[in-house]
Amino acid sequence: MDILQKIKNQIIVSIQAMPEEPLYDKNCIIAMAKSIINLGGINAVRLAGQRDIKNIKKLFPNIVVIGITKPNKIPENYKELVYITPTINDCKKIIEAGADIIALDGTMRKRPNDEKLEDLLHYIKSQNKLAMADIATFEEAKNAAKLGFDIISTTLSGYTKETENNPDTPDFELVKHIKKELDIFTILEGKIWEKNEAKEAFLCKADAIVIGSAITRPQLIAKRFIKAIEEIK
Repeated sequence: MDILQKIKNQIIVSIQAMPEEPLYDKNCIIAMAKSIINLGGINAVRLAGQRDIKNIKKLFPNIVVIGITKPNKIPENYKELVYITPTINDCKKIIEAGADIIALDGTMRKRPNDEKLEDLLHYIKSQNKLAMADIATFEEAKNAAKLGFDIISTTLSGYTKETENNPDTPDFELVKHIKKELDIFTILEGKIWEKNEAKEAFLCKADAIVIGSAITRPQLIAKRFIKAIEEIK
């Protein structure tokens, strides 16, 4: 089955943890993947780094894996930086690890080593992999589509200087704008916490959605409950 058809109208789960977090242990990532895939019925995941991509692909060769690289520690000025799969070498690492879709920062910001977005795209295509642009604005989506990306995702909406004042909710309006103006497979990713938000994403014509923290980050889930209780004290 074509990869895009396989993830069409599906929930993709982002299974990630930072090195300082207990769940970063490789066996914890594997356990989460087993729970989500075997018991949850999910057929696509987003993973960071060669270790986890290799491990999950070995266990679940038929699962669609969206792969990225990112720093072991996200810098404080992350809103100004390209840090998701920033270079061709990063693309090479996750392709070698077995990722089916290579996701990268698709903004028009300056990249490390003066590499160009189109250079990374050309390399990914030369390896017969699908390329996914993580964007924050419609103009970035339009540029990525023009360059020839296979997928656009709203991953960075709210996480760049230009969009830092966006509401702390999924960017449904961006998805609507993209689907109205561009003919490209579009994923809504970011800030989905509730079932109704997942439903709304598909009503906005998203082709698929990515949910991460609401499923795989227990510390953030716990903090949301704590905050809700504190508000009534």
